[in-house]
Amino acid sequence: MALLSTVLALRRDPRILKVPPYLSLLCILGGIAWLLVLPLNEYSRSTYVSENALLPGQVHTYFTGSEHNIFRAYRHEVASQVEKSPQERNNHLGDILRSNNLRVATQNYEYHASGRNISNQNVYAVLQGPRADATEAIVLIAAWNNMAGEINHSGVALVLTLARYFKRWSLWSKDIIFLISGDSTSGPQAWVDAYHDSHSPDNVESLSIKSGALQGAVAVDYPAGPWGHRYDKLHIVYDGVNGQLPNLDLFNTAVNIASGQMGIGCTLQRMWKHDDKYQDRLTTMLRGMISQGLGHASGPHSSFIPYHVDAITLQTVGDGWHDEMSLGRTVESLFRSLNNLLEHFHQSFFFYLLMQANRFVSIGTYLPSAMVIAVNFSITSIALWVASGRSTSMPKLASPSKSPKDKKENPPTTVVRRNGDISIVPTAAIEITERPLFLPLAFVLSTHFLGLLPLYIFNNTPKPSLFLAYSLAMSMTSVLPFLTAALLHILRGPTEQETTLIQCFSLLFLGMFLAALATLNFSLSFLVGIAASPLSFVRGLYPAPKGEVEGFATRNRGAISVVGSLLLAALNPVIVIKVATLYWGIDVVDILVKAAEGWHVWGLWTQVVVWLAWWPAWFAGSVVMWSGLFT
Repeated sequence: MALLSTVLALRRDPRILKVPPYLSLLCILGGIAWLLVLPLNEYSRSTYVSENALLPGQVHTYFTGSEHNIFRAYRHEVASQVEKSPQERNNHLGDILRSNNLRVATQNYEYHASGRNISNQNVYAVLQGPRADATEAIVLIAAWNNMAGEINHSGVALVLTLARYFKRWSLWSKDIIFLISGDSTSGPQAWVDAYHDSHSPDNVESLSIKSGALQGAVAVDYPAGPWGHRYDKLHIVYDGVNGQLPNLDLFNTAVNIASGQMGIGCTLQRMWKHDDKYQDRLTTMLRGMISQGLGHASGPHSSFIPYHVDAITLQTVGDGWHDEMSLGRTVESLFRSLNNLLEHFHQSFFFYLLMQANRFVSIGTYLPSAMVIAVNFSITSIALWVASGRSTSMPKLASPSKSPKDKKENPPTTVVRRNGDISIVPTAAIEITERPLFLPLAFVLSTHFLGLLPLYIFNNTPKPSLFLAYSLAMSMTSVLPFLTAALLHILRGPTEQETTLIQCFSLLFLGMFLAALATLNFSLSFLVGIAASPLSFVRGLYPAPKGEVEGFATRNRGAISVVGSLLLAALNPVIVIKVATLYWGIDVVDILVKAAEGWHVWGLWTQVVVWLAWWPAWFAGSVVMWSGLFT
């Protein structure tokens, strides 16, 4: 009972509520510091191939000699089709594939996003593995237009050449599918959706030819022009939709073959020069986190990863001495390794951060950095819940026989009986204050439902009207917290306890959501957590209770509330996105168009996190800050 008395008395100790802000700050700084030490050798590891059956780089490649002439002939064939329609182009490419005794088919698709009609046609061919029973397949992809909008002359020609070359070998134990998609994102998405029968027949045509379960996919991006171009390095693109990643074994196999067997340098995350120093490692890791946090499709391979088909894109960069033959031998050796797979990729990591082609950090090492940032919101929420339960007006005992000094020295007590024991504890320690929950819960739920409005508008507004919609959203969301606080004051006049509970529930939801999101998309959870971290320190300022001396904050609460609200307005997600686009030199309309396309085509849910988790928390915090001004 002595322990119970101590705990009950401690709960009412005002000093305990001064600790959570420092704990929250410690969590935020700790999460950032945790991330910054990851590039060090002590916290990262060298990459390795877990699946021994892959045997990367252990076979002799024969793609050379006369195949070079075939490739150059196909490249001229591709160049002759540039000005033709997708149907005429694919008919010609299909005839080339049929001449190699492959089963060929085409697929039409049409999507609608931001008032645009995204339509094109895919052509693909299936090579029946001589030692296969059509239960497993590997995909080789070349998009007609790459991510930069350039014609993939040499990439398409290389796929046609490899289709002819692979057909002559009898060692394949899996079917090989050669896919030439109309573009780099919508085409592969339409094809892989139809392959798994998860497409909408109104937008995507079903596939007339299929094979077995897809075990892996490799895309080739080699826009060397109709006359060819030698390259310096291979840029391996591995980010999938919504931050999903392929199995690390596939990435490591490609790096081992390219750098070890072929002597081609490998780079990632557009780090053309990497000296393996701390700064280069950190920059590569942060670029990867931003790409994964945005969740966009980064290449033709991205659409396959949500279907648990591990895929990467091999992109040629720079000016060097490597030619199409070295890239062809790299793809040949990579497919020979994939042909050795006895089962689906499962040995290595699916969650990792790469900071160099040969160095990574696994999820067990980097996950705590996002978790402790999410925990800071929960700590603040618990502190606000405790604060909301503290009585704001204590009953005073009017006893003429006792002076105020006696009351302080002998506070009212209560007898507590438990398990036959009797204890006397201060009455204030067990006093319960009722919490009005209706208004706080209704406000927080309404705020999250309000986020559905901009989510719908930005995903369905035509492109010419997107800038106007974005400008209106920026203006309205900036003044909406002030108007909401004023309206609440006129209609209801929420108490300090109710505004405390509003912030409590808002931060509780945000903390739980980010903690769950960290296990799915660590990068997005970390970035949103950092951007929203100031919300843990937002408080509404109210007049001091009667009889108490006003401090500096309560005496100047009007000015502090205005300044704090204006500073908080700078953290508006809409403004943060605008500042980010200015920093990277990107038009915000292009970002919105790409996001709308991702929503309708790829199933992108980054917008859901922004409008249904981050923005409601910011809005609730801003309303709480303004509410103190109207009291």
